[in-house]
Amino acid sequence: MAVHAHPDDESSKGAATMARYVAEGHPVMVVSCTGGERGDILNPRLQGNADIERDLPQVRRAEMAKAQEILGVEHTWLGFVDSGLPEGDPLPPLPEGCFALEPLDITTEALVRVIRQFRPHVITTYDENGGYPHPDHIMTHVVTVAAFEAAGDPEAFPHAGAPWQPLKLYYDRGFSRAKMTAFHEALLAAGKESPYAEWMKRWDDRPEGRVTTRIESAKYFAVREQALLAHATQIDPDGTFFSLSASEQGEIWPTEEFDLARSYVPLAEGEDDLFAGLPTDVTAADAMATSDLGDPVLDDVKPRAAEVEHA
Repeated sequence: MAVHAHPDDESSKGAATMARYVAEGHPVMVVSCTGGERGDILNPRLQGNADIERDLPQVRRAEMAKAQEILGVEHTWLGFVDSGLPEGDPLPPLPEGCFALEPLDITTEALVRVIRQFRPHVITTYDENGGYPHPDHIMTHVVTVAAFEAAGDPEAFPHAGAPWQPLKLYYDRGFSRAKMTAFHEALLAAGKESPYAEWMKRWDDRPEGRVTTRIESAKYFAVREQALLAHATQIDPDGTFFSLSASEQGEIWPTEEFDLARSYVPLAEGEDDLFAGLPTDVTAADAMATSDLGDPVLDDVKPRAAEVEHA
C-alpha cells in the first residue's frame, strides 16, 4: 500500500516499484488522502483552458483513473480536502476544513479502515518532512505512521474493521541528492542543459535521507513515465521529469530507493525487495500480523501532529 497526499504523487514517487510488483502478481493499493482540489494547472500547454479550470477537481479524478489503469494498481480516495500551499509573509493560515487541519483521530481512523480492508504487509509513504514541506505531505506522514501503529490494535477504532498489523513501513527516497547529481552530470556530459542544478541548490542545507532499500525497477520506468503523463494538468511534458528518457534514466540510475522506518522483521544489509524478510507463506504472515508482535525491530518514527500545525 502506497499512501500519498494528492493525485499525481503516486506516479512521481515509487511508481516503477509498484508497477514491478503488480507485474509480479502482488496486489498493490494506492491511497490518495486528498483530491488535489486546490492544485493549479502546472502544464503550460493547458493553462488558460477555461473548461479545465472550471472543473479541475473532476479532471484530476479522471487523470488519476488513467494513471491507475497504466500502473495496474488498486486505488481509493481517503476523502479529505486539499490544503493548498499557502505562500506569503506572514504565512496565511490554512483553509478551514482542509486535510492538514483535520483532527488526527478522524484522519487516522479513515486510513486504518482502508488498511484493515486491504490488509497490506508493507506500506510506503513520506518522511517527517513530507518529501517536501507541503502541509498535506506532512500530514500524510503523520497519519500513515499513526495508522500503522493503530491498525493492529483491537482497542483502536473498533468500528473500523478487524485488526490487521502491517509488518513494514517505508519512506520514499526517490529524489535523493545523489540521484539528481548523477542525472545532472549525465546531461552536462551529453552537452545538454540540466534543470537539476537549481534542485541541488535547494538541498544545500538539508541532510540526505537514509536509504536502506534499492528496488531494481528500470524495466518499468517507461510505465512510470506514462503514468506521470496521465496527470496532464500537473505534469509539463517538456519539464524536468523528462530531461532524460526512461531508458537513459535506467542506464544512469536503475533503482528506486526507500528507507525502512519501522519493521517487525529484521533489516538485511543491501535490501533489494520491499517484501524481504516476510514469511513466504501468506498464511504464516497473516498469523504473524495478527498476533502480539511486541515492539518493532526498527523504531525511528515518532508521529508529531504539531509538525502539521506549523507547516
